[in-house]
Amino acid sequence: MKQVKIQIPSLVENIRVVESFIDNSKDTFHIEDDIYGNIMVAVTEAVNNAIRHGNKFDKDKNVFLSLQVDKDRVKFEVEDEGEGFDYTNLIDPTAPENLENPGGRGIFLIRHLADEVEFQKEGRNVQLTFLLNSPQEASSINGTENEPAAANL
Repeated sequence: MKQVKIQIPSLVENIRVVESFIDNSKDTFHIEDDIYGNIMVAVTEAVNNAIRHGNKFDKDKNVFLSLQVDKDRVKFEVEDEGEGFDYTNLIDPTAPENLENPGGRGIFLIRHLADEVEFQKEGRNVQLTFLLNSPQEASSINGTENEPAAANL
């Protein structure tokens, strides 16, 4: 298992640091394009929530972001220094009465983009797991196991 950690002050402009962290991780750990977009949206949304709702834009509070890479999964962990929240009792952003609301979709989006989402520490910590395709699985999906995927186009 490989692990990388960063810590950022709770400033919205630091989302760029998170995007660079994800880009560098994609290259370093050879994360496939098919899950890269999901990772980028879900992790930046989780960090944005930590800055805005967890730490309430307090630049003296930090957001901690870590990445663990195993052979079949990548796991991002986002933690803030706020008071937490009740992640078990959220409004449904797809309900007709909530469709016009300007917010309230972040966790809904995260849950749909990540393969696994787990909250801890009263909601101050969220872990997002994304499953990786093994080379064997990818070639099975794209065609025969011994031929390159491009040959099946």
